[in-house]
Amino acid sequence: MKTLTKEIWVNIPKRRAIISIHNEVERLVTESGVKDGFVLINAMHITASVFINDNESGLHHDYEVWLEKLAPEKPYSQYQHNGAEDNADAHLKRQVMGREVVVAITDGKMHLGTWEHIFYYEFDGNRKKRILVKIIGE
Repeated sequence: MKTLTKEIWVNIPKRRAIISIHNEVERLVTESGVKDGFVLINAMHITASVFINDNESGLHHDYEVWLEKLAPEKPYSQYQHNGAEDNADAHLKRQVMGREVVVAITDGKMHLGTWEHIFYYEFDGNRKKRILVKIIGE
């Protein structure tokens, strides 16, 4: 059994953004030498998400609009969580988008659908955050 555990650090200079981490995860899968197994990718912060979907800017815009309707950032006073922080909406958005993804590895490559792409979605940025990548297999 082979394993590889790495962290990807990101610094999003604004409150919210979607960034591709696909190529970095692919590189780590290759580095691991695993030919058959799984890769777990998860946000290590309660106000961020890792998800898989189409790499298309219109869809990313649609996520922003949809999530803002579900959990609007302002007014901050609408949330009981807000007090010392103003990020209650970020916690709710993360809950909708999820914490992590698991992808099968087959023949040394991520086993994804044609348009599937891996992203990190930051909901409360302006500081360094980390993403865990854990690869296990033969």
